[in-house]
Amino acid sequence: MKPCRKPTRLIMAKQLQARRLNGIDHNPWVEFIRLAKEYDVVNLGQGFPDFSPPDFAVQAFQQATSGDFMLNQYTMAFGYPPLTKILASFFGKLLGQELDPLKNVLVTVGAYGALFTAFQALVDEGDEVIIIEPAFDCYEPMTLMAGGRPVFVSLKPSPAAKGQLESSNDWQLEPTELASKFTPRTKALVLNTPNNPLGKVFSKKELELVADLCQQHDVLCISDEVYQWLVYDGHQHVSIASLPGMWEQTLTIGSAGKSFSATGWKVGWVMGPDRILKHLRTVHQNSIFHCPTQAQAAVAQCFEREQQHFGQPSSYFLQLPQTMKPNRDHMIRSLQSVGLKPLIPQGSYFLIADISDFKSKMPDLPGAEDEPYDRRFAKWMIKNKGLVAIPVSIFFSQPHQKDFDHYIRFCFVKDEATLQAMDERIQKWKKELQP
Repeated sequence: MKPCRKPTRLIMAKQLQARRLNGIDHNPWVEFIRLAKEYDVVNLGQGFPDFSPPDFAVQAFQQATSGDFMLNQYTMAFGYPPLTKILASFFGKLLGQELDPLKNVLVTVGAYGALFTAFQALVDEGDEVIIIEPAFDCYEPMTLMAGGRPVFVSLKPSPAAKGQLESSNDWQLEPTELASKFTPRTKALVLNTPNNPLGKVFSKKELELVADLCQQHDVLCISDEVYQWLVYDGHQHVSIASLPGMWEQTLTIGSAGKSFSATGWKVGWVMGPDRILKHLRTVHQNSIFHCPTQAQAAVAQCFEREQQHFGQPSSYFLQLPQTMKPNRDHMIRSLQSVGLKPLIPQGSYFLIADISDFKSKMPDLPGAEDEPYDRRFAKWMIKNKGLVAIPVSIFFSQPHQKDFDHYIRFCFVKDEATLQAMDERIQKWKKELQP
C-alpha cells in the first residue's frame, strides 16, 4: 500500500497585496521605535506627553467608564450627540459659523482617522494633492492609497541674523512657486498649522495666499490643526476656514489627544460644510461606523468645562502652552550646549535642530550609502548618546530629502523628570567633547 502524499500547497500567482499598498509598505517610524526599545535611551522622538492629562479630563474618563452603563453600547454613527453638540457650539464661535452638530461635525478615530476618511472620500484616481513640506508623513501615503498624485512645495528657510537662533517663522512659502503647483487636476491642498515637525504657525497673510489660490482654482483645503492650542510667544493660531469664502471649501481637523494631553484616547473630529462632509460620512459608515462611546463622552465633558473657562487663566488651552514654553526654552539651551542648533518653534510639540556642524565634522557615520545623513546621525545618537530624535528628512518627499538631511526633530512636551534625564545625557556628551 502506497503512503499517502500530502497535497502540494499552491502559491498564488496573483499579486497578493492591493496595488494601493505598493511603495508605501516601509515606515521609518517602525525602525526608530524599535531602536528606542533596544537601547537605554531618553525618548524625545515620538510626539506624546509622558505626564498625566489634567485632573478634570481623567475624572471625565473615569466617570464615563463607571457611570451610565449605556455608555458601554453603540452611540450615533457620526458622533456621540453631546460631543457633536459641544464641538459645534465651541468651534462655531471660533470659525464664525452656525454649525449643525448633525451636518457639520464628524467624530473620527483620532485626527489620523479624519485625514484618512477625507482622502478616501474626496481624492480620486489621478487627482493631484498639494502638500506643503516638511509635512506630517502620513499625507503622502494617504494620497497614494486613494489613487491621487502628491505634488510637493517646500517651505524655504532664510538665514537668521548673525548670532541669533533661527525660528520656524524663517521658513516661508514662495508665492510664485506655490501658485505654479495648481493645475486643472488639483483636487486638494493639505495645510498643517502649527506645523509638525517645524513648529511653524502660518500667519494670516500666508493663509490668505493659500486661500486665494484655493478659491481661484476651486481646490479643497484639508486643514490639520491638531496643535492649535499649542502656540507660543504671543503668536496666534488662525483657522483658514474662518477667512472670507473659505468655510465652503475647507475641512478643519482637530484632536482631543493633542488638546487634552491624552493621545491614547484617539478621539478626533473634522468640521466642514455638509456638501463635503456628507461624502466623509459615507466612508465612515462603511468602515468603522462609529468611535468608542466612553472616550467621546469624556471629551464632551472636557469641552463643556473648557467652554466655561475659555479665555480665562483657568482654561487648560491657556495653561498648557504656558507650561510647555519653559520646557521648550530649557531644551533649546541644553541642545545648544553640545553644538546642536535648535530652531525656535512658534507652536506644536516639536522643535527641529540643525546638525550641519556634525555633518561637516563626522560625515562618514555608519549606514547605507544612499541613506540621508540625518537618519544615520539619529541612529548614532541613539546608540552612542542615549537620546532619541526623529530625522527630519522623513517629513520630505524623496527628491527633497537630500536637501533637508541636516535636521532632527525633538519633542519637548515631556515631564520634568524626562528633561532632567536629557540634561544628564547632554552633560555627559558635553564632557566628551572637551579636549
